[in-house]
Amino acid sequence: MNSAGRLGLVAGGGDLPVRVAARCEAEARALFVVRLKGFASDTLARFEGIDSGLGEFGRTLSALKAAGCREVCFAGTVNRPDFSQLKPDLKGATVLPGLIKAATRGDDALLRQVLSVFEAEGFAITGADDLLGGDTLGEGALGRVRPNAEQGSDIAKALQVARMAGEMDIGQGAVVCRGLVLAVEAQEGTDAMLDRVAALPEALRGRDGARAGVLVKAPKPGQDRRVDLPVIGVRTLENAARAGLAGVAGEAGGLIVIEPEAVREAADRLGLFVAGVS
Repeated sequence: MNSAGRLGLVAGGGDLPVRVAARCEAEARALFVVRLKGFASDTLARFEGIDSGLGEFGRTLSALKAAGCREVCFAGTVNRPDFSQLKPDLKGATVLPGLIKAATRGDDALLRQVLSVFEAEGFAITGADDLLGGDTLGEGALGRVRPNAEQGSDIAKALQVARMAGEMDIGQGAVVCRGLVLAVEAQEGTDAMLDRVAALPEALRGRDGARAGVLVKAPKPGQDRRVDLPVIGVRTLENAARAGLAGVAGEAGGLIVIEPEAVREAADRLGLFVAGVS
């Protein structure tokens, strides 16, 4: 048994919490999963844990304490809730006014407020990237394809746009093709943004046989990196290819790669680059 102590995983949607759970299992680390209703994957049902609503803070905190967790990881996607529709328990009702106030300052402020609730109860917050070890994008190309000079310029501009959007707490990604900004990620998420790019005229974007443009994802400047680091996986590359893009890039050390070897293989198969930049 891993001596690190039982980890509490608060799981939203997507592959990241599944990956964190699998890593704990591989390392024989005890795990307790809080599966957020409406978001968490059914794959997580086999792990010890509970299903909990977004407003059920008391239920979640009590269950984590009863399970002996002192360390908590937040992973996965959670859409901003309609606070008027939440059904909080007693603890949730006490923290709800602070969450609503924080939400007016943006998603990053809202996340910080959620973390503060758990820290006030004595939990240490651990980032998914720390638990996954080497599963963050390193500097340089991940596969055999490398960006050329024009694509490098697109990467630099897209990174600038992504960071500007992050400063305004809009999103973490942008698409640039031949110097033209095609899309900025907002509440819809990366996949939906790439769908928008794929729907653009081919005159504006790349296509099979003549790929052009890049998706860049980067953390928001000043964000708490223990939660909500940007993520890419095989599906990201497949959607980028469908949108005619030449590759995907991100801030080295600031982008989680789900199953790096599978992403490397997908990049080589699709003829896309995956590059980390400093």
